Amino acid sequence: MAGPIYRHLLGIGVIAALVIALLFLSAGGGGIGVWLAAAGALALLGVAGGFAWRLLRDLDLLRRHIEVLTVGSPDTPPRPSTEIGQVLFMHLLRLQRQARGRERTLAVELQTASEILEAQEDPILVLAGDRRVLRANGAAGRLLGDRLLGRDLAEAIRHPEVIAAVDAVLAGGAMQTVPLNLPVPIEREFEVRIQRFERRGDPAERETDGPEPALLVTFYDLTASKRIEQMRADFIANASHELRTPLSSLMGFIETLRGPARDDAAARERFLGIMQQQAERMSRLVNDLLSLSRIELDEHVQPTGRVSVGPLLQSVADALELKAQRKGQRLELDLAPDLPQAIGDSDQLYQVFQNLVSNAINYGRQGGVVGISARLSREGRGGGLAVSVRDQGEGIAKEHLPRLTERFYRVDPARSRAVGGTGLGLAIVKHIVSRHRGRLEIDSEVGRGSVFTVHLPAAPGSKSAGRAVHKSVTELS
Repeated sequence: MAGPIYRHLLGIGVIAALVIALLFLSAGGGGIGVWLAAAGALALLGVAGGFAWRLLRDLDLLRRHIEVLTVGSPDTPPRPSTEIGQVLFMHLLRLQRQARGRERTLAVELQTASEILEAQEDPILVLAGDRRVLRANGAAGRLLGDRLLGRDLAEAIRHPEVIAAVDAVLAGGAMQTVPLNLPVPIEREFEVRIQRFERRGDPAERETDGPEPALLVTFYDLTASKRIEQMRADFIANASHELRTPLSSLMGFIETLRGPARDDAAARERFLGIMQQQAERMSRLVNDLLSLSRIELDEHVQPTGRVSVGPLLQSVADALELKAQRKGQRLELDLAPDLPQAIGDSDQLYQVFQNLVSNAINYGRQGGVVGISARLSREGRGGGLAVSVRDQGEGIAKEHLPRLTERFYRVDPARSRAVGGTGLGLAIVKHIVSRHRGRLEIDSEVGRGSVFTVHLPAAPGSKSAGRAVHKSVTELS
């Protein structure tokens, strides 16, 4: 662009030099010199005026082109005609292309940043220097409400420690981390991390010329990790207690057999029987612990097999028939017609129903009936099955029902140990049902018995595994 300007200036300079020369000649040439000087001056003014007029016209055309590019004026002016105007016009187009490219890049970056912010599972807020909420992702909206933007943080979080930490960081302090407990609707534990950064937004929206302070507030949900830590501590304490009790008995009997009862055949026989019971109890506990660990390890992987629930329940009933007969109980099997297959692992489902039926026998009344039924269920998209195990025992008070599937939780610890329970049976049932993407439903009433119902998803396209069955185990065998 500089070359054409210099050439025009050089031309004007040459004309000016000629005029000056004519003026010098006029000084010694009389009247003719004056007329020549005047003519030269007029020519110079004409050339300069024409050049200025074309240059001003091209500048006006460039101004109109800039309006077209910036505000979208409907009338597109013609291109400049002078060499300088054309060069300026080409530079203007180049700047326009660069500006549009930068605009597209910024739009992509902004969209990417918004998607990244929205994809975060942890609630995130961006605060202005006056604590107003500028941005909030979906997780923050679900946690604190969907009317966050433009509001002061203190209106959304009534927690003095968090607000004080925000004010301290805004005042120039270092990053802070504050614990936060939200008791409703369910108790949750968070770690709130507050970091400062400089916001460079639209200058028209800022009160100062420089960058403004802003905050990134992130809520890290520690609820699951806190619960896992508490469960781990409880599990170790309970497992240690459960193992210590039979182990102490074994050590005591061994010491007695090696001492005072060394030569007492009757005592030795009685003690050995008790020792065997305690050893079997420890073996069951260890086996249940290992089984529970294996189930939890694969709980996130849903089974893909297909299981015929009717024959599986008949197999469970056959295996526990003798146990029921020893208590004078009768097992009744009631299978609805056209039962579809279930999606699941046959060995694990066998363990589920075996635990439930065994518990029903253990806690059912002498001479009672344990009912095992299977029917169609409307749960899930493709429907499912509901398998219920009903006993006629003493029942369970309502306050105990939410905790029945906790590890080592017992309504009556003495009775549970007396029947050989480890306190892990229902925990195993819960985790297996969870792995099968099913649901365990417990209904009980004191004095009327309990019903444990397992809801399982049906295998797609499966048909009945057999006709309706309503028989007792004695008839099946």
